[in-house]
Amino acid sequence: MNETERQFKTVDVVLIILMLLPIVFGMVLKILTTPVSDDIAITGALIYFTLKMPFGEIPITESQVNSWLVILSVFWLCLYLTHGITAKGGSRRQHFAEWIIEKTDSLVQENMGEFFQGFAPFIAAVMALSAFSSLLSLVGLYPPTSDLNVVAGWAILVFILITHYKFKCGPIQYLKSFAEPVPFLAPLNIISEIATPISMAFRHYGNILSGSVISVLVAAALGGLSNLLLGWLPGVLGEIPFLQIGLPAVLSVYFDVFSGLLQAFIFAMLTMLYIAGGFPAELYAKKQIQKSSKI
Repeated sequence: MNETERQFKTVDVVLIILMLLPIVFGMVLKILTTPVSDDIAITGALIYFTLKMPFGEIPITESQVNSWLVILSVFWLCLYLTHGITAKGGSRRQHFAEWIIEKTDSLVQENMGEFFQGFAPFIAAVMALSAFSSLLSLVGLYPPTSDLNVVAGWAILVFILITHYKFKCGPIQYLKSFAEPVPFLAPLNIISEIATPISMAFRHYGNILSGSVISVLVAAALGGLSNLLLGWLPGVLGEIPFLQIGLPAVLSVYFDVFSGLLQAFIFAMLTMLYIAGGFPAELYAKKQIQKSSKI
């Protein structure tokens, strides 16, 4: 191994350590701040401290901290995947990174059209943040997607983007869109507009939270059933929760892995469909042609 290869491997190791370090920090922080309890505990995000502001207090919660830890880990993961990238390619790492880019570009192209092709990095970031946030439960950390405040913030951001592109043809056209296809449906269209971020937030939050609650309840029930049925076994054998072996792991694969990845994909799909669906593409193209003809 020459000096160049040694330096390349060293950078790889440093990037991997930096990628794992935020998660390790989160696990240590969780251990140090979570009170010991033998009972079932299904609570919201732990509040670490509050910041006093002129307009009130801002709580710094487990959800916010874990969200930043995920952002840092994804950042270092991206640097790792793109480290040593070349025009010729060849490495499996580069093929994987190119596959992610190609699939995201294709997804945006199919669901949003050519005009929104620049949205590919944003959609990839939304899916990565959502997926990795949900997967934190695999290492015992509180998933930020189980906090309505976090997911509602994402939904509000998407709603702002939807409104921005609806305003592309002017405020008058935006107001006229509420009277389509017939004017008397305007109240329903207004309610539908307001309900968009609410439904996106509650759908994502509800699915992730319900999965976590079901997993905890099933594991606790199996532990109690194991003690009831097999507690008569002599010595240490009677204390081992045999019925907790296997089934909770299977449920975790579904609720923590499959459901978390699925909800990330659904949130990204809804983001693309709502933004592209609210954009009056034909009218915008006509206005652009009119402007260019005047020039």
